[in-house]
Amino acid sequence: MNKAELIDTISGKIGISKKQAEEAIDCITQTVTDTLKGGGEVTITGFGAFSAKQRAGRVGVNPRNPTEKINIPAVTVPKFKAGKALKDALKGKVAV
Repeated sequence: MNKAELIDTISGKIGISKKQAEEAIDCITQTVTDTLKGGGEVTITGFGAFSAKQRAGRVGVNPRNPTEKINIPAVTVPKFKAGKALKDALKGKVAV
């Protein structure tokens, strides 16, 4: 499902315009992004938690010249941990 399909689904399910659904999705993604950039975490109970993780720098191999070593710098990457309700739904368990 892409963003346009998600907008269509949300607008149909809760009876709002596609423009309002798009604004809501944009607001959510921007809020999550800003929070992670600030070092915070966003938890949606039952769905999961978004956080940022620091991946350490390391030495890698240049694929064009395997004898040449290259330094890969440290980087901050997004992380998502699925919540219990999401895991159970994917396993086929019925939520109470």
